[in-house]
Amino acid sequence: MAKYNIIEKKEKVAAYRSLVSPKMMDEMQEKIMNIIVMQKKYRDKDYSAKKLAEALGTNTRYISAVVNVRFHMNYTSFVNKYRIDEAMSILVDKRYQGLRMEEVSDMVGFANRQSFYASFFRVMGMTPREYRLEHLKQHPSMVAKRTRKTKEE
Repeated sequence: MAKYNIIEKKEKVAAYRSLVSPKMMDEMQEKIMNIIVMQKKYRDKDYSAKKLAEALGTNTRYISAVVNVRFHMNYTSFVNKYRIDEAMSILVDKRYQGLRMEEVSDMVGFANRQSFYASFFRVMGMTPREYRLEHLKQHPSMVAKRTRKTKEE
């Protein structure tokens, strides 16, 4: 029986990451958080890394470097994280129980229901609908009277 040739995987470091000084990283991290989170630009389906770079007067490579180094994910995952966080709040909020998944998806900035479901499942390990139902099972008092019929699937 042959032995497995296992080679330890070396983590590659993108050269452009070292181009951004720690001080500049700190400043850009704060500015990125301000725009994406505080100004809630994550809700804008069309707010790309390119638009963020333009708003900050820099380029997408620097944005990518800062997001990768400081948040340990790519730009899309970073933005989707905030979308999913808000979606989780909406899904369990009594005031929004009548919303369809497409409406929740739209409110938090996903382009379509499919990308919402895929991102939500990747982060939470369940669909948004399963998340809502699980929460309602655990908190039956949160069930609002339906004012209209909903189609969630």
